[in-house]
Formats: sequence, C-alpha cells, structure tokens
Amino acid sequence: MNNAPLMPKATAVWLVENTSLTFDQIANFCKLHPLEVKGIADGEVATGIKGHDPITSGQLTREEIAAAEKDPHRQLQLAVSKVRLPEPPRKRGARYTPLSRRQDRPNAILWLVRNHPELKDAQIMRLAGTTKTTLQAIRNRTHWNSAALTPADPVTLGLCSQIDLDFEVNRAAKDRPHVEEDHGQTLMPAETTTRPPQEERRTEAEVFGVAPAKQPDAEEDIDVHSVFASLKGLKVKED
Repeated sequence: MNNAPLMPKATAVWLVENTSLTFDQIANFCKLHPLEVKGIADGEVATGIKGHDPITSGQLTREEIAAAEKDPHRQLQLAVSKVRLPEPPRKRGARYTPLSRRQDRPNAILWLVRNHPELKDAQIMRLAGTTKTTLQAIRNRTHWNSAALTPADPVTLGLCSQIDLDFEVNRAAKDRPHVEEDHGQTLMPAETTTRPPQEERRTEAEVFGVAPAKQPDAEEDIDVHSVFASLKGLKVKED
C-alpha cells in the first residue's frame, strides 16, 4: 500500500464515475485489483461509498488525468504534496516487563527504596515499570507479600539498564539541595602523633623573661654637701 491515495475505494469510485480511465489504470493507482474496480463500475462493490475527489485533496492534477486518458498505457502518478506535515511525537508508554520477571518487580522496588531514598516515586515507577499503588504499598509495608520480599538489584533482574539507573540517580542528586556535612573534630594524622619531640634551644630570656632595667639607688642620688649647706642656712636664719 505504499504511495496509495487516501481512501482508495472512494477515490476509485470517483475516477470510475468522472473519468474515462481504464480499469487497470485505476486499479494500479488505487492499489486495488482490476476485478474489484470492474465490480465498482458494475455497482457490485463499494455500494454506498461516496466518491472522493483526488484533485481537491491534491493527490492528482487535471493534467495528469488528461494525459492518462489519452494514453491507456500511461500510469497515474501520485502528486507530491508541497506541505510536509511533521510526524506526531511518539509517546513513551509504560515499560513492558516479561511475565517471567514480573514476580521479581516488588523485590526491585524494595531495593530502590532502601538504597536510593533520593529517588522520586515517578523515577522508581519508570525504572521498575510499576504503578504508584504498588510502590506505596511496598514503601508503607502494606504489600500482601511484604514479609517475603528480598531486595534485589533491578539491573541484575533485567528490569532496567545500568545507564537508566545512573541517569535517574544523578538527576535526583542534582535536584536535592546541597547540605554541608559537619565532620566535627577529627583525629590528628599519625605522622604528627608518633613523631618524637624535638628539644628546642631557648635562651634564658625566653624561659624566664626579660629582666627589668636596674633602677639607680636612692642613696647614690643624694648629694651630701648640698644637705649640709641647707642645714647651715637654716641655723643662720634662726640666729
């Protein structure tokens, strides 16, 4: 059905009713059997189907039909559309899990919940191919088989690839706010604690401190002659 027009039977009905093309030409263009086109002309096939004009839809041109009517051996060529419609984006559906591995899915969910608590519910659902109801039941230990579950790596089970797991973990790490860890006091390196003490040479001034400057004695500062001179002056005044 490659290069077939839209609504082949409706197009064949219109060509039979409105052109003088041969059955082979119409059958080749509409990808039908010549006997089926003959049945359309006889009213035995496609009864009640309204003809579709290929000229209006841009699948054929009047010149192409006129040239084919003049030459019975000429085959109709589908007109190339000048407008290219973008392909619709393919939606990524749920991950398919084989029946033989579906029983291991709860174990993979439990492994992700315990080893990667930073992952969001949507990320775990993508990796394990599960539903939110099952995920919440395993997280809250309300699953019907919660007592018998054993954590298992989903990569080992074949539920996801290591690349997908690393991508989701790194993505969750980027979304998580950065928290500085307080390591507190740490042990000193062994080189420092096992190193023998070295004797340091210190001066007497460093050990006992700098001695204060010696102050002159008060007796040395007294002039004896000046003292006696002042006493003689006092005796003269009394007389």
